[in-house]
Amino acid sequence: MFSIGDFARHGRVSVRMLRHYDAIGLLRPARVDPDSGYRFYEAGQLARLNRVIALKDLGFTLHQVRSILDERVSVEELRGMLRLRRAELAATVAADALRLARVEARLRTIEAEGRMSADDIVVKRIPAVRVAELTATTPANADGPEGIGPIIDPLYDELCRRLEAAGVAPTGPGIAYYEAAPDQDDTVVIHAGMTVATGPRAEFGFAIVDLPEIECAATYVHRGSMDNVMAGVQAMARWIDANGYRSLGYARELYLECPDDPEEWVTELQEPIAAG
Repeated sequence: MFSIGDFARHGRVSVRMLRHYDAIGLLRPARVDPDSGYRFYEAGQLARLNRVIALKDLGFTLHQVRSILDERVSVEELRGMLRLRRAELAATVAADALRLARVEARLRTIEAEGRMSADDIVVKRIPAVRVAELTATTPANADGPEGIGPIIDPLYDELCRRLEAAGVAPTGPGIAYYEAAPDQDDTVVIHAGMTVATGPRAEFGFAIVDLPEIECAATYVHRGSMDNVMAGVQAMARWIDANGYRSLGYARELYLECPDDPEEWVTELQEPIAAG
C-alpha cells in the first residue's frame, strides 16, 4: 500500500488532484482508514492513473475519461471521439499559425515605424470612377488588415466569378472602400469593387456604383501583402496630423498590381483629407 503522498509522487500528480479524482469517482483509494480518513492506494492503481493522465493529455474531459475507463464508451464511439479531438487540435494549430503570422506582421510594423519618408505621401485629386461591387460587413475592431483579408478575399473571388458569368470585363484595377454601417456600432461595410464601364442591369448579381471624386486625398503606394499595410497607414496618419490636415474617413485601396504572390502586390491608399 502507498500513502496518498507516496502514490501522488509516483504518479506525478498532486495530492489535491488525487482527492478530486476520489470525489468524482474517477480513481478511488484502495482503502480509507476509518479513524484518520487517510487514503491508501495499491501499486496496480498506477496503471489507471497513467491512463487518466494520458487521456487528459489528449484533451478529454474528466467525465469523458471516466466513461472511457469504465468501458461505457464503445470502440467505435472512442474512435469518433479521437477523430473529433484530432480535428479540434488541427483547427487550433491552424489558428495559432495565423496568430503567429499576425504577431510577426505587427513586429514588422513596429520595426518599420518612422522609417518611411514623407516624400512617399502625395496629395492629389482622385477622379470619379464606376465600379461593380459586392459588399459584406465586419466588426470595426476585426484586428486590423489581418481581420479584413478573410472577408474581402472571398468577396473578390465571387465578384470576378459573377462578372465573368455576366460577360462584363473590368476596365481598370480593383478598388476597395469602407464605411461605417448605419446604426451598428463597431461595424464596417466592406465594398469590394472592380472598375467597369457598363451600366446597371437587373439581371446582374452585383451592384454598379459610381464612386464620387475625392477632391483632396493623401496617397501612399504600399508594396507587399495588405496584411503588412499598417506601417503605411500609420505613417499617413502622422503625416496628415503634422501637415495641418484632418482625415475625412476610411482610405480607398486601389489595387494597381495583384500577382499570385501577395508579397508582390502594389496598392495605392487614398485617404480623403481636408485642411484642419
